[in-house]
Amino acid sequence: MTRRPRSLPRESTLHEAARLMRDEGIGDVLVTAAGRLCGMVTDRDIVVRAVAEDWDARITSLGEVCTADLATVRPDDDAATAARLMRERAVRRLPVVDEKRRPVGIVSLGDLADCERLSVPTLEEIWRAPPNL
Repeated sequence: MTRRPRSLPRESTLHEAARLMRDEGIGDVLVTAAGRLCGMVTDRDIVVRAVAEDWDARITSLGEVCTADLATVRPDDDAATAARLMRERAVRRLPVVDEKRRPVGIVSLGDLADCERLSVPTLEEIWRAPPNL
């Protein structure tokens, strides 16, 4: 997993998230409320859900666009659990949260590709799943 994932409060704007993604070279930002995970927004979410609908990125909040119904894993979950959730939910990123739902990391498809215990067909199933809109 990638430790210390980037996050912003849900009141932050899409513009702020896009700048953070650009500056950090990342494709997602976790969305928080009082320090607890409440959603995730990806670069694709910004384009498909906001820009394509002519929403103003300078005033649209992350809370209006983010995916709130997230699958998550705990720090002690194994790679197979993460891969199963990714396949079932057709997602390529999973937030890692502690017992209080505070984000502590994020597992990406790339992280799983480095895991020797997972089979190539499992990773291909995740990769080929249709995008979650």
